[in-house]
Formats: sequence, C-alpha cells, structure tokens
Amino acid sequence: MTTFGPILVPDAFRDAVADEAWLAAMLDAERALARAEAEAGIVPPDAAAAIAEQCEPGRFALAAILEQGHTVGNPAEPLVRALRQRVGEPHARWVHFGATSQDVVDTAAMLVARRACGLVGAELDGAAAACARLVEAHRDTPMAARTLLQQAVPTTFGAKAAGWLVGMLVPADRLRAFPFHAQLGGAAGTLAPLGERGSEVAEAFADELGLALPVLPWHAHRSPLAALGALLDAVAQACAKVGLDVVLLAQTEVGEVAESPGGGSSTLPHKRNPAKAVLARACARLVHANAGVLAEGGHEHERAAGAWQSEWTALTEALAHAGGAAAAIRECLEGLEVSPERMRGNMRPELYAERDRLGLDDPEYLGSARAHADLALRRYRERQ
Repeated sequence: MTTFGPILVPDAFRDAVADEAWLAAMLDAERALARAEAEAGIVPPDAAAAIAEQCEPGRFALAAILEQGHTVGNPAEPLVRALRQRVGEPHARWVHFGATSQDVVDTAAMLVARRACGLVGAELDGAAAACARLVEAHRDTPMAARTLLQQAVPTTFGAKAAGWLVGMLVPADRLRAFPFHAQLGGAAGTLAPLGERGSEVAEAFADELGLALPVLPWHAHRSPLAALGALLDAVAQACAKVGLDVVLLAQTEVGEVAESPGGGSSTLPHKRNPAKAVLARACARLVHANAGVLAEGGHEHERAAGAWQSEWTALTEALAHAGGAAAAIRECLEGLEVSPERMRGNMRPELYAERDRLGLDDPEYLGSARAHADLALRRYRERQ
C-alpha cells in the first residue's frame, strides 16, 4: 500500500493484505502440505509435526525474506530455506516436499483473498442494509429521473435507491459463493515426487486449508485469479455507481442529497463535499486498473516469466481498494441526508411530456417505480 493508503483503505483491509498476512498465509500452506503428505503416508508424522511447529510468522524475519526474494524473483524460495533451517535435521528434507514456489504463493494468494473478501462482503452487507432503509423510507418520494444528465420522466428516490441496492446485492452474492482454489502442482504441474498419490495429496491439502480443489493445477491457466479480479471489479463498480449518483445529486444546483458529515475544504468554508462518495469512486478506479492485470493472459508454457509476478501486487491492491470502495459507500449511505422538498421542487413540467403525448390520464406517471422499490426490498429480505 502507498503513503495514501490510509485515506482510501480502512485499517482492517490494509492489515488483511499486508506483507505479514502474505507471510502467514505462505506458512499456512507449508503446514497444510506437510500434514496432507503425512496423511498420505509420504512424510513421516514426526516430520510433519516438526514442520507445523515452526510455521509461525513471528519466527521469521520478513524483511530479510523479501530482500532475498528480490534475488530469486519470488518470496517462497527464501522462506522455504529459512523454514528448513528452523526445522533442522533429520526432518528438513520433508519441508516443501514435492511442491514449487508457485504452489505456495498462489495458495497464499487465495487464503489472503478469502479473508479480505470476507471483510469486503461485510461492508457490502452494511451498505445494502443502509440502502434498503432508504428504499423503504422513500418509496413514495417523487423526483426526476435523469437520462444523459437531463430530466426525463418522474420516478421516486426509492426506485433509484432500489437500483443501487440490487446493483450491490448481485456481486455481494457472487462474492459469498466464490470458490477460492488451492494450488499444488509441483515443479511443472505433474507432482512427480508424489508419484501416483499426487491427486490424493492435492485433495488433502485443499481440505486442510478449507479451499476448493481445482480439477488440475492452474500454474499457467489463471482463470481463478482472473475471475476473482473481475468480481472485485464488479463490487467496486457497484459502489462507484452509487458514489457517482450521490455526487451528482449533491451538487449545489441540485441539492437533493447530502453526506453527513460532509467533507470540508481547505479554502472554501461553505463547502460540504460528498467525500465518501468521492473515495468510493477513487477506489473503484484502482480496482479496475489492477483487475486488468489479473485478467491478462500471456503465461508461457507451464510457468510464466513475469506475468505471475505482476499478479501479487495487483491482487493486493484490488482486494484493498474493493474494501475501501465498499467501506466508503457504506459510510456514505448510512449518513445520507435526503431532501424530498428539493426533489419535488426540482421536477420540471416537461417531465410529463411523454404522458401528455400519449394522452394518458395518470397524474403521477410513476409507472412501476414503487413496484421496483418493493421488488428490491423483497430480494434484500430473502437473502437475510
């Protein structure tokens, strides 16, 4: 995370993706591997126990591991060397047995992502709850619907908030169901040192960590990470949509909503900026940029030369800023002040031009606006 991380990303998310979190996850992978191989009768039980005992993050010098990782191009190799030194003889030979660096880092990536996504989901749930309250409170609050930033036809603020709500529920539900895959393929995906027991060990390894078992190792087939990046992008864009609408509705000339408390200005004391909506949009842009890295192909043969290494920072940033977007929009919605009077006062007579052209006798001309609010609330309550 950069110097500006605390402005955009809450502490909990920065901690969840910090270097220390990655170290702990890599050690979790090494512990699980030893236990899985002991279960399969490959590693002696006392060796697996000795390895597990040493897989504690506080026993390793993280700065040194990262510095040494620069030389070899990944953090797993120096970590494995340090773990073997700590385990000592006669059990050191069983550390990391049959695995490769990418197995450890990819599995750690999924462990870090699972924890961070749990936090993202909690923030989305909070934002959805706040949004549902707005839908219910303003089911009958009329306002102008706008297309191409121009007033179009009447709607209700409840219907607008219903769109926000459903827009967040869809990626939130996908996040709940996302399969975080373990990675275990050995040097080139064959698990040759494990012989015919490779698949058995891979399954036990995934079970030990509570991760999904892939059909095959995905060293150079990156759909699990690409799918996760796309999902984080969808989460962030759902939050950014709310943020953009709030920014537009909070303009001085519109004044239909306001954040409470709003952000101040270093120069203009009269301003009440929609700071949380702005932060959500900023975070979403960063998620989108990093999700693009995760979506790129170009992984050569059985191990990528550069593309894999670029994913670590991209995933870290995408997770952190998806959390930042969700947290910011939750705060925005929880404190959002709505002005029904200003909404009604801004409605121009031209909003009813379509009704008049069609010769319809419908004073409100709200169509399904209230029904859409009700449908969104029903969807929200069904998932509780």
